[in-house]
Amino acid sequence: MDSLYSQCSVPVAATSVAAPLAPISAKESQNHRIAVQRLGLVDYETAWAYQEELLAATLAIKAQNREAIEAGTPVAATPNHLLLCQHPHVYTLGKSGKPEHLLLDAAALVEHQATFHRINRGGDITYHGPGQLVGYPILDLDNFFTDIHRYLRVLEEAVIHTLLEYDLRAGRIPGLTGVWLDFEEGASNPRKICALGVKCSRWVTMHGFALNVNTDLSYFGHIVPCGISDKAVTSLQQELGRAVSLTEVEDRLLVHLAEMLAAELTFEEE
Repeated sequence: MDSLYSQCSVPVAATSVAAPLAPISAKESQNHRIAVQRLGLVDYETAWAYQEELLAATLAIKAQNREAIEAGTPVAATPNHLLLCQHPHVYTLGKSGKPEHLLLDAAALVEHQATFHRINRGGDITYHGPGQLVGYPILDLDNFFTDIHRYLRVLEEAVIHTLLEYDLRAGRIPGLTGVWLDFEEGASNPRKICALGVKCSRWVTMHGFALNVNTDLSYFGHIVPCGISDKAVTSLQQELGRAVSLTEVEDRLLVHLAEMLAAELTFEEE
């Protein structure tokens, strides 16, 4: 059975960096290695198809393992992947999204050199583009923990700790998935800096997170991001007043994500 999780409206308990998640404990029976691939600038449909390919391969292993368990024979380890990339200008609409939250017609999309795709994650509409760090973990959560809400919190926590390295205090807003600045209750200008939206099939994840680093924020003006009309969107560049090395952000984020998942990262050739 597939589960879709919104980038906008998964319940959130912890709301600040003051109550961090503890890293999980590794178990010998689980594969805690994650193969990282840096894909660079890649077309959205190409990355989506690649995710589907990796997902299908992992699900096939899990199906074979179920048969092996019934037969009393050894099972195979399932792999874990993390794809890091940027996309050309693209808008994606999740299963629960409203098409009217895209404010551009077909001609305007062409004018802005953007494409539009309906996709199979949870959530409403969002934007991806150059200067944005997009991460697609294809993880078998049976290797880590079978709790999708905790998984979303782990992704958020890794981003929160990465932003702290740039002296930006980020956190969560109750009822809204993602990472925000000025997130405290009653704050005057809450700003979303990282969106999340995932799909989970038999505890194998796909889709993931989008962290605005040097993103052209004007493209968010052509949508109602996540269906939320009363909150702003920001980026590292916007907050710091300077461009930031995307590779540097990747490296720092990987350290925190590996720590949160008690994972060993390996790096594959592009």
